[in-house]
Order: sequence, then structure tokens, then C-alpha cells
Amino acid sequence: MKISYNWLKTLINTELKPEEVSRLLTDCGLEVESMEAFESIKGGLKGVVVGEVMEREKHPDADRLSLTKVNVGGENLLSIVCGAPNVAAGQKVLVATVGCTLYPSEGDPIEIKKSKIRGAVSEGMICAEDEIGVGKSHAGIMVLPADTKVGMQAADYFKLENDVVFEIGLTPNRSDAASHLGVARDLAAVLKTIDANSVAETKVIGIRELPPATNLNTVEIKIENTDACKRYSGMVISGINVASSPDWLQNRLKAIGLRPINNVVDITNFVLHELGQPLHAFDLEKIKGNKVIVKTCAEGTKFKTLDEVERKLSANDLMICNESEPMCIAGVFGGIDSGVTESTKAVFLESAYFDSGYIRKTGKHHGLKTDASFRFERGTDPEMTITALKRAAALLLDICGGTVSMDV
Repeated sequence: MKISYNWLKTLINTELKPEEVSRLLTDCGLEVESMEAFESIKGGLKGVVVGEVMEREKHPDADRLSLTKVNVGGENLLSIVCGAPNVAAGQKVLVATVGCTLYPSEGDPIEIKKSKIRGAVSEGMICAEDEIGVGKSHAGIMVLPADTKVGMQAADYFKLENDVVFEIGLTPNRSDAASHLGVARDLAAVLKTIDANSVAETKVIGIRELPPATNLNTVEIKIENTDACKRYSGMVISGINVASSPDWLQNRLKAIGLRPINNVVDITNFVLHELGQPLHAFDLEKIKGNKVIVKTCAEGTKFKTLDEVERKLSANDLMICNESEPMCIAGVFGGIDSGVTESTKAVFLESAYFDSGYIRKTGKHHGLKTDASFRFERGTDPEMTITALKRAAALLLDICGGTVSMDV
């Protein structure tokens, strides 16, 4: 299990260094097997600085090249040969200086060397966004706002995040620690055993009272198998805008090895890893009859999951269904037809407490291991379902917009 040091510090008030956190966690039974540095952009843009193009003229021997003089804050201007069609005097640009290594969005790393290009000396490179890994466009160099400070490190300009990630060997009996909050609680307890006057306490920011529901879009919830599902909570957020997540959210997920997908899915993944409670978001339009029914289906029922694999269900597989068909393998894996897409305008958020035995058997039957099933198989906290739902709803309102259409 991966735990982000920066994320952990948002949940507990401590200034301990990563090495000390690692030692204390291992001492209390959460063995830290390794520590890795994380950079939100590989290489951390070391050696890339803001420069100003002071002069630009056409290369005498190459129609598509320009000779530039660039001020990067040093004693002398740098001579740089540039092939971008949009380079011009007066621009603020990003300059990769001699000696640094770039990690582009695609392809191999680029080592910057002093060189001669068609007979002209080049002491660096003026960069496009794909060349430094901050985007995919290669249409031209990046042109920064005119008031950007010359000599500023690119890492500071982009507010890159450096983190340390702990790999914790979580034992099966420690389901309570299968989240950043769980680890923070253990760390706080250890600090208080060392010093009874320790002020280290855990806190979860962002949980607040939500606006009153409009009740314009509601969903009827019915639990048919109460042995397998002992608690099921849901709410509806309407009028959302599905897009890429903000950088801070993407960085949190990337640090622990998750690939950002879109703001809605990323929020559910974020809350899972922060609080230990799996969530699932359904496109409201895909919930036929505006009914969610928690039940098992007939043996051999065919169901296509998010990975586009058609599976035959066991009669013991707990399913989240709408009025006429299954939508999700409860606590394990979502379905291909009910998930959130760019066109989604309203979502039904699920937060439930599923029986660990049912989830374990279903995961084994289908050969599926997911972050959600990992936690449900070990047992989640039934008292966390509402808290996690409110945390996710608050993030959805802040990041995706919209309104609460159905309260918890």
C-alpha cells in the first residue's frame, strides 16, 4: 500500500521528516518496506528556467531556424538556435540550460549540450510544452505571460510538487490502516505514547454541511440482499462538468501510482485512499427507472465490466442493478454501460458497507483484485459511509460544479 508523505501531513499536524515517520510507522506494526521520491513531472524540470528573448534573427543558412539571444538572469546572454515558428523578440520563454536532462511527454530523455547547429553555436533549448513533459503540443515554444520573472526556476513557475511515498506492507488484520487517515491515526497514537503532551491529532479537512437538496433528481434505493449489504447510502449531484482534475488532485493520485481519469472518478479514488471507504459514481441517465436495487442475479447472467470483458455472474455475486439490468459488481468492479463519461451531467454517488465474505468470493470467482475489493474483503468501517459521501460531494461541488439534487 502506498502512502504519500505530503498527503499524510494534511491529516496530522506534525513536522516530522519522512525518515522519522518511516521509523515510527514500522515500530507500531505498519512496516515501511521502501521509500521513494515522487516528482509531479519527472526530473523536476531541474535546469529549466524562465528567459527573455532579447534578439531574434533568421539563420543565414537555414530557412526554418532562428538565431536568438536569451537572457536567463546570468551575466551573459545565451546564444540559442531555435526551430519554432513562433519565436520572437520580447517573449518570456522556458529555457533548458546546458547540462540538464528533459523528460518529454513521449520518447526518450533529452540531454542538453552546447552544440553547433548549421554552423551556429547553441547554448540551450527554448522549449515547447511536450519537450518538458507539461503537455502534448509541439506546435511551437511555450510563451509565458509578460510579467514572468526572468531567471525563475520552471519548477517554481509550475508549482511542481515533490513528495516521498511510503510502501507499507499492510497485514490482513489491519484494515483500519488501509488509508491515509488510518495511517495518520496510528502515527498520532505513537507520538502520544512517546510524549503524553504531544499535540499530534488527526483531522480531515473539507467535510462540511452541504447545500439543501433541490429534490429535482431522485433515486429510489432498495436492498434485497441485506446479508451481503448491511448499509447503502447514496446521493445525487446534478449539473456537473466532467473534465480533467486540478493539478493538486492529479498529483495526489500520481504519487500513489494511480492514473488520473477525470474529475469525478478521481474524486472517488481520492476519497477511497484518504478515508478508506470505496465509492462508486454512476451516470444518473444510465440508471433506468431511477431505481438502484442491491441484489444477486441468476447464475450465468452475462455482464460486461469496465475492462470490456464479458463475464458470467455467479448466483452469489452481489450486484448493483437498475430497474431492468445489473450496472456494477458490488464492491469489486464497475460496468461498461453505467460509468461516468465526458457527457455526464449528473451522478449518483454510492457509499456502502458490503459483507467481506461476499466480496472475497466474488473477487476470487472473477479473478479480480481492485482497490475497492482490497478494502471490502478486509472489512470497512460502516460508520465511514456517510462521512466519505459528504467529503466526495463537497469536492464534486467545488471542482465539478453542480447542485445537490438528492441528499444522503
